[in-house]
Amino acid sequence: MIGGSIFTMTQYRFITPNRRGKWYDSLNDAQARANVIGAGFLDSAGTFVPYRGTILEMREKERV
Repeated sequence: MIGGSIFTMTQYRFITPNRRGKWYDSLNDAQARANVIGAGFLDSAGTFVPYRGTILEMREKERV
């Protein structure tokens, strides 16, 4: 910790009943890659459509 301040960053991944995705630094990246694990897809308008049973997991990662 430098100067007494810690910055955090939210990371995102999708989980299905059978697979866990990688952690991504933005929700848009996680959504764009969700199809790889069968978690959902982006429709023609660019809206994320999750499949049934898909869970969005988030965590805080410290950045110094």
